[in-house]
Amino acid sequence: MELETLLVDVADGVALVTINRPEVRNAVSRQVQDDLRTVLDAFRDDDTVGALVITGAGDRAFVAGADIAQLQHYDLHTGLASDMQRLYDEVEAYPKPTIAAVNGYALGGGCELAMACDIRIAATTARFGLPETNLSVLPGAGGTQRMARLVGTGLAIDLVLTGRMLTADEALAAGLATRVAEPDALLDTARELARAILAKGPLAVRLAKLVIRSGMDADQHTGLVVERLAQALLYTTDDKREGAEAFLAKRTPSWSAR
Repeated sequence: MELETLLVDVADGVALVTINRPEVRNAVSRQVQDDLRTVLDAFRDDDTVGALVITGAGDRAFVAGADIAQLQHYDLHTGLASDMQRLYDEVEAYPKPTIAAVNGYALGGGCELAMACDIRIAATTARFGLPETNLSVLPGAGGTQRMARLVGTGLAIDLVLTGRMLTADEALAAGLATRVAEPDALLDTARELARAILAKGPLAVRLAKLVIRSGMDADQHTGLVVERLAQALLYTTDDKREGAEAFLAKRTPSWSAR
């Protein structure tokens, strides 16, 4: 892949995707969006990659928001097209696990990107925020919706209206971050977590993610029906039989292709 704004490194089934614009705190430009789509498309059906870790170059920022130089030219049509919102929807719906390794400021579009990922590991130096109202716009890449679902309506309104930032520990306590790590251990922690997920039954991981995401937008009864159907499907798979046999034999399971 020839990418202008991203660095990609694949090892042991984990793709480390680094947004590489440290001179502007890794701001999300149109080119970053295009490059992220290229990466998502490339790895979607690639059996050698089972999980993605997304981070930012340098130690100052994960992603410090959208590219303001481009934002000043946005208009009604740009807002209705919602390119960044659609991209983050792709990240959220991605069939493989996604982990945000938040190594600094995750503001605006950066916070929204992290929230679209399945898991967020924050360095102790990380800061999360949605400061868009300072520019008289709102978090339009999913921020108003994902933040409320992650931390609750009251705190989400507080964060969006004031634009204030949360520390890593505050984000962890609120449910925005799922883990906290020292900065020099952040990527190792993310890779270790990804490898732990890859050790599980791949179809079970994929369906579990799908069931949880689908259930969040449905009532509990509907969510339980989806859960039951997914479990019934898993009961018919070779991987389910392999998992049970490996457990009883006290050996490492050998899963089918992802």
